[in-house]
Amino acid sequence: MANLKELRSRITSVSSTMQITKAMKMVSAAKLNKAQDAITQMRPYSEKLTQLLQDLSATLDDDSGSKFAEEREIKNVLIVAISSNKGLAGAFNTNIIKAVKYKAKNDYKAKNIDVYTLGKKANDILKKEYDIHKNNNEIYDDLSFENASAIAEELMQLFLDEKYDKIVLVYNQFKNAATQIVQHEQFLPIEQFDSEENKQLDYIFEPSKLEIVKDLIPKSLKMQLFKALRDSFASEHGARMTAMHKATENATELRDDLKLSYNKARQASITNEILEIVGGAEALNG
Repeated sequence: MANLKELRSRITSVSSTMQITKAMKMVSAAKLNKAQDAITQMRPYSEKLTQLLQDLSATLDDDSGSKFAEEREIKNVLIVAISSNKGLAGAFNTNIIKAVKYKAKNDYKAKNIDVYTLGKKANDILKKEYDIHKNNNEIYDDLSFENASAIAEELMQLFLDEKYDKIVLVYNQFKNAATQIVQHEQFLPIEQFDSEENKQLDYIFEPSKLEIVKDLIPKSLKMQLFKALRDSFASEHGARMTAMHKATENATELRDDLKLSYNKARQASITNEILEIVGGAEALNG
């Protein structure tokens, strides 16, 4: 009977866990729909803005006044690691941490590396190995373009002040609920695209090339960071929904196995009791 009691306790515990994971899956699914709509709607604008900047970069010259495109000897690198504040999302945060470590140990092996963390999970792990320039967990409390712009302006100023010669973004790009792709994007300096196709484009600048460049580049950089945050936000909920779905399936399977074991043990216990009763009755009759 002690074994039966233990099995009943485990069945109750697994059933409770299953209810929690099922509820978390439903919450993540609801948040995912909203986050997916947001990133899907902004991607065309972001891609068009990036394409325009790439086309325009082919026409830039030394007097364009764009210090954001300045190529310097790379000594100091800032890696912006975009993770989440919460766990239970499968390998979502682990992939970002691994990617940052790989970039630091391979691509920037001989450089001075600092990390700017957006999200608690990456900060908790990376601070043990790297110097954290800054950690911002509050960005997800109100993920708006204005708040993302403030961080982008901070990064741009760090580059202009020559505190860092290169700034890169590491984040999860949202593909679907089950798939997130780790991305490494150069944030600053702006990469130059001088293909023959771009050089043949004939733009009419109004009011002037200089004013357009000064306005377009900061806006493009702000949008690049905001898109990365939106991608990461949607990826987080997709990863958590998938993880909770698998956890619910595993809990269901475990509960069914425990119920089967319980029924077998209960049947064996009843059989033993019957045999004892029959044996006792035969002894009295004898």
